[in-house]
Amino acid sequence: MIRSFVLVVLLFFPLLFFPQVNDSLREPIFPVEKMKLLENINFTFDMRMGFQAYTFRGGDNYYNGIQFQNGFTALGISGKLHERVNFTFRNRFNKNSEVQTLDRLGNDIELAYIDLEVSPTVNVLLGKMIAFYGGYEYEFSPLYVLEYNDVYNNVLAFVTGAGITYQVFENHKFGLQVLNSRTMHYDDLYGDIVAENIQEPDWPVAFVGNWRGNFFGGKLQTIYSLSHSNEVKRRGTTFFTLGHKYQDRDFTLMYDFHYSFEQVDTKRVMTALLGDGSIAENVLYIENWLRAEYSFSPRFQGLLTLMTSSAYLEVEDSQKHMRRSYGMIPTIYYSPFKNFNFKFFLAYIGRYFDHSNYAIENFAASNYNKNEVRIGFIAPFLLF
Repeated sequence: MIRSFVLVVLLFFPLLFFPQVNDSLREPIFPVEKMKLLENINFTFDMRMGFQAYTFRGGDNYYNGIQFQNGFTALGISGKLHERVNFTFRNRFNKNSEVQTLDRLGNDIELAYIDLEVSPTVNVLLGKMIAFYGGYEYEFSPLYVLEYNDVYNNVLAFVTGAGITYQVFENHKFGLQVLNSRTMHYDDLYGDIVAENIQEPDWPVAFVGNWRGNFFGGKLQTIYSLSHSNEVKRRGTTFFTLGHKYQDRDFTLMYDFHYSFEQVDTKRVMTALLGDGSIAENVLYIENWLRAEYSFSPRFQGLLTLMTSSAYLEVEDSQKHMRRSYGMIPTIYYSPFKNFNFKFFLAYIGRYFDHSNYAIENFAASNYNKNEVRIGFIAPFLLF
C-alpha cells in the first residue's frame, strides 16, 4: 500500500513543474473591483464533535452505547450588501436535506433571510429565520446546547415568514413576526385524518411577539415572548416564555419559564404516550430551565444546567398529569488558546422520565432514565 502511494506521488510530482501559461485564466475569478464587496461578508464554519458513552435504563430500555458523534456542523454566510441591507444564511449539514412541501426549503437550511434597516430603530426581516420565542435556553445557538428541555427539543424553531423589530428605548426592544406555523403540508405531516376536528386550514400561520429588556446597566436582562399558532383549522398552540438573566463579572445566572397549551400536540411527547396512531389533543407543557456559568480563569469555565418538564393531557374534560422529566448537565470548558474561540468540554448529561400512576395504568407507560458522559470540542470558526 505504501509502495503504491509513493509510486503515484513520483508519477504526478513532475507535473507540478510543467508550464501553465496556456492554462492560466486571462482574468481572475474575483475581479479586483468585486473584492471590496467581500470585506463586508463573513464566512463561519461551526463544529461540535465529541465522544459519548451512554446508558438507557427502565421499562423496555436496556441499552449501552459508545461512539463518536458530530453534534453540530454548519456553514454560515452573513454580511452587509448595502448600508441598509444585511443577509444571513446557515446550512446545517447534520440535518435532513429533504425539501419541505410548504416552505420549499430543506430542513438543513436553518437560516436564509434578509434584514432591512428601515430606520435607526426599525428593522424588517424577510425569509427563513429563527422564531422570536423567549428564554435564554432558546437564545443559545444549538452549537452550545448539549441537550434541550422537552419543549425546545421538539419546537419548530426555523420558519419562513416576515418580522419586524422596534428599538423603542435604549434598553427596550420589541419584535413581531408572522410565520408559517409548520414547514410541511397537512397531508405530509399528519397523513390520514386522525380526528374529525383536525383539518387543513387555508393558512397555517403563527404570530410571535417578544420583548427584550435591559436593567441596571445590563446586569439584569429579560426575553419574554407570547405566540399563537394555527396548526390545523380552528385549533392551535398558545405558547409563552419568561426568560431572565443576571450577569456580574465572572458569574451568569439564567432562568426560563415555559408554558405551552396545544390543542393539537405539536411536540409529540403526549402523542408518543398514546401510541395508537392518533394525535394527542389539548395538551399542556410546563417547564423550568436554570443555567449557571462561572469563569474560574481565562481558560476554565464551569456550567450547570438544571431543567424540569411536566406534561398534562385532557381526559374527561380535566387536565391529568402524565409525565415529568428532570435533567442536569454539569459541564467544564477548557480554552487552550488565547484570543481564539476554541473549547474542549467534559459533560455529564442525566435525564430522568417519571410517569404518573394514571399514565402507567392506562397507557402502559414506564419510567426510564438516560445517563451520558461526553468529551469533545466546540469550534465556532470565523473563516473570513
